[in-house]
Amino acid sequence: MDASILQNDPMRMYRSKRDATRRSVSSKYSILGFISSGTYGRVYKAQSLGEDAKIHAIKKFKPDKEGDVITYTGISQSAIREIALNREIDHENIVALKEVILEDKSIYMVFEFAEHDFLQVIQHHATTLRTAITQPVLKSLIYQLFNGLIYLHSCHILHRDLKPANILINAQGVVKIGDLGLARLIYQPLQPLFAGDKVVVTIWYRAPELLMGAKHYNKAIDCWAVGCVMAELASLRPIFKGEEAKLDSKKNVPFQRDQLLKIFEVLGTPEENDWPGVKDMIEYQNMKRLDPYTNRLYEWCQTRVRSPSGYDLLRQLFAYDPDNRLTAKEALQHKWFHEDPYPTWNAFQAAQQQMPPHRRITQDEAPSMVPLPAAPFSHTQSKPGSSTSMSGGGPYVVPSGGNGGNGRKKQRMG
Repeated sequence: MDASILQNDPMRMYRSKRDATRRSVSSKYSILGFISSGTYGRVYKAQSLGEDAKIHAIKKFKPDKEGDVITYTGISQSAIREIALNREIDHENIVALKEVILEDKSIYMVFEFAEHDFLQVIQHHATTLRTAITQPVLKSLIYQLFNGLIYLHSCHILHRDLKPANILINAQGVVKIGDLGLARLIYQPLQPLFAGDKVVVTIWYRAPELLMGAKHYNKAIDCWAVGCVMAELASLRPIFKGEEAKLDSKKNVPFQRDQLLKIFEVLGTPEENDWPGVKDMIEYQNMKRLDPYTNRLYEWCQTRVRSPSGYDLLRQLFAYDPDNRLTAKEALQHKWFHEDPYPTWNAFQAAQQQMPPHRRITQDEAPSMVPLPAAPFSHTQSKPGSSTSMSGGGPYVVPSGGNGGNGRKKQRMG
């Protein structure tokens, strides 16, 4: 471009200088393999080409497509939201965003890498070990999950998609909440969150107020989801495993009959005294057509949670009335976490030989989506026990309210 044009246009000069110094993804990272894909993008395991040679997870957002043609209509709302929120938060129990790279109209988010996730731990115990997750490990995982959730809620952020696949664990046994693609800020005064996203939270972890058509909801939906995750860790299968009714051709949200039935079968059918205002909810008449059930959560917990205080924690997380549901901060103060066995910083400290394998890494199944040179992949990188061993974990000194709820950004757990 003519130098005189640049001199007369400071913005063009800035962009030209910026583009000349911007480094590509392939110049900074070597792609080791494909981890997973989701609605908004694909995730890869990568190694820094710098001196530290650190391992990272790189998320590439999918471009918009019309048929087989890729179109560029700007950055998606989900990408903007996820980038903006991740840049503002910093906590030991939240996956850390290292940098964002814009290259060839594609967006790449570079995160710290975590070797495990909750879903993998569940599957390892259910299919390989065929044994329940021990109480020390279960408590440590849920304690750290609540600690991270306290921080998000103190920053007025709803996660809105907490499920085992989105909750990671690093090599030191530290839980990391990931995937803020559906997260939202809570505004004051409250605005109808329903208007922006008609469907939030994966169906098995979706709170009853969402299933009943609530347009206004709050942090309680995340706490319900954690209750579902805790129950799944304890039983090695989803506690409310319903079939999702899909959106119709006009994108109307259907009545989730089967999912509500799965909840009622365990918790009983809600009445007005359990849930004030339930009669005014959009789906109440549909709900009344369902067969009535009585609460049997205590019996369910007898053979799975095997702890009176653990049952009590689940009971309060599964309160139908969102206003009566435990908050994340209240949950962390619950007696279940303050009785032997105590949670530990290294969630796997008591696991001994029951360690789950590392997250499965494969060659990319859709290479056209990845304009990155892939490094030769060694299968030893994903073999159990090939990375840093779990060590150095010590018992928690359990704080009264959790370190996450201080309301300050850039504050890590002590």
